[in-house]
Amino acid sequence: MRLDKYLKVSRLIKRRTVAKEISDQGRIDINGKTAKSSSDVKSGDELTIRFGNKTSIMKVESTKETVRKEEAEHMYSIVSESYEQNFNEEA
Repeated sequence: MRLDKYLKVSRLIKRRTVAKEISDQGRIDINGKTAKSSSDVKSGDELTIRFGNKTSIMKVESTKETVRKEEAEHMYSIVSESYEQNFNEEA
């Protein structure tokens, strides 16, 4: 399954166009390699997604073409989440 479609179907990102933009900016890695929106995602892959100052690492559990809202959270598991704090100190 394409990366942008997976992100939308799993509801990690609400819109496929936004998922495409983020992945084409190089802010998503699959198994440690920078991914494009057309990259293939399969079960067992590890996604690293950078949203602003938040970095999330997810493990792909399943890839289904369509799922109900309640089942979408079962398509991935969260490995870790971290926040980068970048405060500008002006004194």
